[in-house]
Amino acid sequence: MTNDTASTPTPRLHIVDHPLVQHKLTQMRRVETPSAHFRELLSETSLLLTYEISRELDLHEVEIQTPLTTTSAPELIDHPVVVSILRAGNGLLDGVLKVIPGARVGFVGLYRDHDTLEAVEYYCKFPPMEGRTVIVVDPMLATGNSAAAALDRVKADGPAAIRFLCLLAAPEGVAALHKAHPDVDIWTGAVDECLNDVGYIVPGLGDAGDRIYGTT
Repeated sequence: MTNDTASTPTPRLHIVDHPLVQHKLTQMRRVETPSAHFRELLSETSLLLTYEISRELDLHEVEIQTPLTTTSAPELIDHPVVVSILRAGNGLLDGVLKVIPGARVGFVGLYRDHDTLEAVEYYCKFPPMEGRTVIVVDPMLATGNSAAAALDRVKADGPAAIRFLCLLAAPEGVAALHKAHPDVDIWTGAVDECLNDVGYIVPGLGDAGDRIYGTT
């Protein structure tokens, strides 16, 4: 189930309020949750989020043979492309690809300059995306700078539609992404209170990449 939040700058924010998503997100927020369990929870949650973000993928009717008869049945017209914002985006890929195993995967490497909070690109590799639906994944939508920069790169390849999937968002990041890319829908498990003075989501869950990989 998704809720479209009327108080956001546009109606394009979808908060996935499924009880299992909310329960697993709470476990990930706990400071004592170890990296191995955090990764497991993130993979499970991304599977549930992908179920919601894929609701509007286009279908067409195909003729198939069942064990009993020939019939017409719905099938995806095309699998979407999934683009992971490195490095933390890879924590979502496992669950996404379990739901959409036929998806091709692209990567864009970005890090946040700790002084300016701006995104700096260091890597980019995409499969063909022209005319296709693209799902861009990153666990955290904080300032929105990395997400906006990644979407700039994706749009340059001419996809038909883009959707952004994250575990957790800040109101500032949602507003920034809507302003930079008002045509891109956002799916998230929760929108938290705010950003702190160094650009981290509060109450949040810390640095997602560090929590996933056990780094500091």
